Amino acid sequence: MEIKTVMVIGAGQMGAGIAQVCAMAGYEVTLHDIKEEIIEKGVFAIQQNIYRAVEKSRMTEVEAEDTLQKICTSTHLHAAAHVDVVIEAAVENMETKTNIFRQLDEITPKHTILATNTSSLPITEIAAATKRQDKVIGMHFMNPVPVMKLVEIIRGLATSQTVFETIEAMAIKLNKIPVEVRDYPGFVSNRILMPMINEAIYSLYEGVASKEAIDNVMKLGMNHPMGPLTLADFIGLDTCLYIMETLHQGFGDDKYRPCPLLRKYVAAGWLGKKVGKGFYEYS
Repeated sequence: MEIKTVMVIGAGQMGAGIAQVCAMAGYEVTLHDIKEEIIEKGVFAIQQNIYRAVEKSRMTEVEAEDTLQKICTSTHLHAAAHVDVVIEAAVENMETKTNIFRQLDEITPKHTILATNTSSLPITEIAAATKRQDKVIGMHFMNPVPVMKLVEIIRGLATSQTVFETIEAMAIKLNKIPVEVRDYPGFVSNRILMPMINEAIYSLYEGVASKEAIDNVMKLGMNHPMGPLTLADFIGLDTCLYIMETLHQGFGDDKYRPCPLLRKYVAAGWLGKKVGKGFYEYS
């Protein structure tokens, strides 16, 4: 199957990044969100990234303009009526995602592949909301999307081999490295990353060390580019909590129990960099 047109649902940081790399790869892209102001913010972020690439001679002005012209926007899901692939990057919530996929199943052509950028939720359960379970697949990008090379590709129970190979080839065209992962809670990336972040939060909660010390141990001792508490702020503490709850529920193992301090910060609205305050404060 040849892919020419792509819709990205969700114009936040992840969705905008996905739309950008799709347009850079030559696809005609529709960036969708229910709120016009979020779309405007997403398009602005794409423009800033593209213009920065021109300044650094990674892209010509002609290539930049061509990329931007390949992106259109929409606030109505019916714009998906003529696309070959939909990549959903909405909020990490099962009810929200299954509702979107249920609607897409009615709107999109029969050949359309429905992909989700979920970072932890079961692909098989999302696919069950549709009548095309063979055409539903996980396509988990890393943040920031234009920079990070990895894409986890996750088959649902019924995902066809043809759909897997099509999405794998698409990821390569996006200049990404696709890695096949089975449909388990958290896949590979977050099954390993989130417990590490949660343990760092426990270390702070129990007074083992200050937040700066915990981050420095992991940066200087383990060669991580960013400390786990800083990384949690960048991901969003609400997202970290949701993924930990998904792991805890999915495996039924208390080693995935979210730290009470993480719950307290989320309840306080201290969600990280996106709101200006998490474990650290951001101006």
